[in-house]
Amino acid sequence: MDLHGSFHVYDTTLRDGAQQEGLNLSVADKLSIAKQLDGLGVGYIEGGWPGANPKDTEFFRRAREELDLRHARLAAFGATRRAGVRAADDPLVAALRDSGAGVVTLVAKSHDRHVELALRTTLEENLAMVRDTVTHLREEGQTVFLDAEHFFDGYRANRAYALEVLRTAAEAGAEVVALCDTNGGMLPDWVSDVVLDVLETTGARVGIHAHNDSGCAVANSLAAVAAGATHVQGCINGYGERTGNADLVTVVANLELKLDRTVLPQGLLREATRIAHAVAEVTNVPPASRQPYVGTSAFAHKAGLHASAIKVDPDLYQHLDPLVVGNDMRLLVSDMAGRASIELKGRELGYDLSDDRDLVTRVTDRVKELEQRGYTFEAADASFELLLAEEVEGARPSYFDVESWRVITETRTDGEAVSEATVKLRSEGVRYVVTGEGNGPVNALDAALREAIGQAFPEVAKFELIDYKVRILDQGHGTDAITRVLIETTDGESSWVTVGVGANVIEASWGALVDGLAFGLRRQHR
Repeated sequence: MDLHGSFHVYDTTLRDGAQQEGLNLSVADKLSIAKQLDGLGVGYIEGGWPGANPKDTEFFRRAREELDLRHARLAAFGATRRAGVRAADDPLVAALRDSGAGVVTLVAKSHDRHVELALRTTLEENLAMVRDTVTHLREEGQTVFLDAEHFFDGYRANRAYALEVLRTAAEAGAEVVALCDTNGGMLPDWVSDVVLDVLETTGARVGIHAHNDSGCAVANSLAAVAAGATHVQGCINGYGERTGNADLVTVVANLELKLDRTVLPQGLLREATRIAHAVAEVTNVPPASRQPYVGTSAFAHKAGLHASAIKVDPDLYQHLDPLVVGNDMRLLVSDMAGRASIELKGRELGYDLSDDRDLVTRVTDRVKELEQRGYTFEAADASFELLLAEEVEGARPSYFDVESWRVITETRTDGEAVSEATVKLRSEGVRYVVTGEGNGPVNALDAALREAIGQAFPEVAKFELIDYKVRILDQGHGTDAITRVLIETTDGESSWVTVGVGANVIEASWGALVDGLAFGLRRQHR
């Protein structure tokens, strides 16, 4: 199919998404994300605003040499010319012209009050700015899209003028006029009515650019498409300032899987989960676990009733097969778990428990008792696997036996605080006594434990603690509260999470550390 001619999937992560609070992208980050987006099969990638931002100017320069896009075209974002200046003479228009991008997306004012108050010019001159800039860039051989900023608010304030802006752009050669819900306050029915009016009145090709301030960005995008829009803009993972832009993966998945519209090259939607998480790694913004389709919790089941049904047919509690978006079903083990949850989770981990009712009951009761004490196995699959292995095999998997451990922290005369831990354990018939230092008690314990075990099992040298979370469970008890610690460990190829609970953060951390190393060794030796 002609992807660019029939329906446009337009990603603006590198420009609009980058305006999210706390999200800062280097040029290298943007190049990396662009490659991922191209792997998803989007039709257009908006790279930024050359001329207005040195980083974006550099991005387009490097993109010409370093990006080999298979599916997407790069779009440069910029504004119409300034009032009273010819487009050919405006330096910011020149930056768009010289960016090397085959597509230019021009932002233009379509709200009369914004024209008069923000641009400080007349309504007639704003129309001339749109006409002149679109015409100039088209004559230079570039495809032009128009982003009608604050369109929906402008439409309500002065419908005739908002529509005239679109009509002017289309007549000058803009291939798409994208209606921007810049303030994010629209609802789906309102969007549908406006899109229908625009199509009937202007005859232009219509796009939608929705923000999520009303929680309706995805719904508004789908409503616009249902009304006739054939160009949809958004950001992967819903990035963007305030509450974000429309989550492009959710929009595309709904179009393809619910509405049977082919908007990406065949088969690439299966890459959605991998790409969404890969981009999250680059942005250093943790992926939202409850994100539709691609979140880690999107197909996670916790209630025992759900698990019982899924055991019979997974589709009973899933709206589609998670594999179509590259995700997977997860069974969560918790105090809400029933026998079916434990049985299914065991099967997921390689244990067939279907013929051992007593074992399943024993594991279920133990999980509920431990969760009553503060443990959680929803995220700590590794700790649950150790527990399950202990019940199935009759002994907890262990490659070492801890004799004792202790840790002290001292503040030295220079004000530096240093922690020192001593661990005594036996492994492979040998007793080890090791002391480790660290910048805190947990770091010192980790160093000592790792060094002691490493003398018997050198492979632990590649284990690395990559995440550490602490939660106080009964805050009303103050400093006497029970503490839960979750630790994520990696061997460089995959990662696993273990849980520890104790009367203090050090005791809880110790339990999670020991489980983390035991599970890692079990994985290596298995």
